[in-house]
Amino acid sequence: MNTIYFDNNATTKTAPEVMEEIKPFFCELYGNPSSMHTFGGQVGIRIRRAREQVAALLGCEAGEVIFTGCGTESDNNAINGTLASLPNRRKIITSRVEHPAVLAVCREWANHGYTVAEIGVDKYGRLDMNQLEDELDDDTAIVSIMYANNETGTIFPIEKIAQMVKDKGAVFHTDAVQAVGKIPMNLSRSNIDLLSISGHKLHAPKGIGVLYVRKGTRLSPFMLGGHQEGGRRAGTENVPGIVGLGKACELAAQNINDEDTRVMQLRDRLENGILKSCSDCLVNGDKEHRLPNTSNISFEFIEGEAILLMLDKYGICASSGSACTSGSLEPSHVLRAMGVPFTAAHGSIRYSLSRYNTQEEVDYTIDKMPGIVNRLRELSPFIAK
Repeated sequence: MNTIYFDNNATTKTAPEVMEEIKPFFCELYGNPSSMHTFGGQVGIRIRRAREQVAALLGCEAGEVIFTGCGTESDNNAINGTLASLPNRRKIITSRVEHPAVLAVCREWANHGYTVAEIGVDKYGRLDMNQLEDELDDDTAIVSIMYANNETGTIFPIEKIAQMVKDKGAVFHTDAVQAVGKIPMNLSRSNIDLLSISGHKLHAPKGIGVLYVRKGTRLSPFMLGGHQEGGRRAGTENVPGIVGLGKACELAAQNINDEDTRVMQLRDRLENGILKSCSDCLVNGDKEHRLPNTSNISFEFIEGEAILLMLDKYGICASSGSACTSGSLEPSHVLRAMGVPFTAAHGSIRYSLSRYNTQEEVDYTIDKMPGIVNRLRELSPFIAK
């Protein structure tokens, strides 16, 4: 049975072209890029090339790209490094629907006396811009708002937010892990100060990320030791990961129109097919302003985990919007913030596509969903028999 993979917001397959690019750096080109000899120097040249490839996708200067270990590291150090460099400002602003890599850091700073404001969203997952404006003040050090939500795909008005933050003299960070490679960007024309990337979300290997740091942005070093990454992140570079990410960014730039057309059409075909064939289901998020690959659908009166188990029997991979913790189901914090009804929040499924998906896979999934939903509703304790 072939695997049908609709869980690309969790991780992506490494592109074959990326695999070919990184192979030599495991066994043949294994020199340390910081070495003085030619053998190591040629590796350093490839890191510089990868930095330029990332910068080309982002529309920024190569010197503004810092390689990290993952998106979580980038998020953590954007916030921690900013607060360390602005000790006289004691306020952090974020949103209620951020990834835990941001929310957990902000809440930890709250335990150390910082004021943390979490901005709410409406039923479509759209940010409360009035609340954000009210919270912005002269004590604000950093505002961290994601570019696009990982569960619903809802895209936030990042450029407008960045301008608001700039006007208050604060630093603006965005977790763009889900957006990079799917949405065109030109950071040279933006007021974004810090931006996080995770390689494995755009067909690069796991274990590599980027923190974009706008030139002139104050940010304390987050790993001390050697001179790597301009002294901001010491440690011998993950060369295969860096080279792979560079190639993945090059491919993303070439395929970004495909993301916005063919992949979106497949997403819409899947979503519309499910809505037509399954009763009592609804789309979560802003259908007008969302990632081209993401559809989050709630199926009322059944649990998402049960749907996933039955999908898995057909070789279909997706994600649930709820999680099982200590034996009790707890709906997604994103859907709770949006006010999605309890009977729907527990039954939410995220389908996230990539350029490797096909219409045949979409149609196969549409064909299987009604049987799965109807069978589970027959067994559901929430529906009167």
